[in-house]
Amino acid sequence: MAIAAGRRLADRLFSGDPKHAKAKADYTGVPTVVFSHPVIGTMGLTEQEAREKYSEDELMIYKSTFVNLFYGPWKMEPSAKPKTAYKLICVGPEEKVVGMHLIGMGSDEVLQGFGVAMKMGATKADFDSVIALHPTAAEEFVTLAPWGLPGRSPPTKVMNL
Repeated sequence: MAIAAGRRLADRLFSGDPKHAKAKADYTGVPTVVFSHPVIGTMGLTEQEAREKYSEDELMIYKSTFVNLFYGPWKMEPSAKPKTAYKLICVGPEEKVVGMHLIGMGSDEVLQGFGVAMKMGATKADFDSVIALHPTAAEEFVTLAPWGLPGRSPPTKVMNL
């Protein structure tokens, strides 16, 4: 955010271009990452904020918890391997993505890519239409069930996968 704000300030003060005279940073929908272990990423509305803003029948919340493929060959019980968790919060009959939340290895890189789609107004159907890059953690967002069903009615409950 500091880079974006600095660029807008520099444009406003030094560019000499009239179209930059009122350049300001856009603080809406800013992807945020905590570089912890595991990495945590978030963008848009939290589940609680979405429930306060929209009616229950407008919301569809997709969740997935999985073992990142990095840990696949580790010689340990699957239940002991570190987990990654993703949440996608969608609203309305078109299921516009209004929130993304991730925790686990690579969440910073995954959020950066999907953040562009979210800023562009992506829907669950847009995510579903992308071919998954396998084997990656990011593929989880484009294969969240139910997927690939054009014209489906959004379910009214949380999908825990």
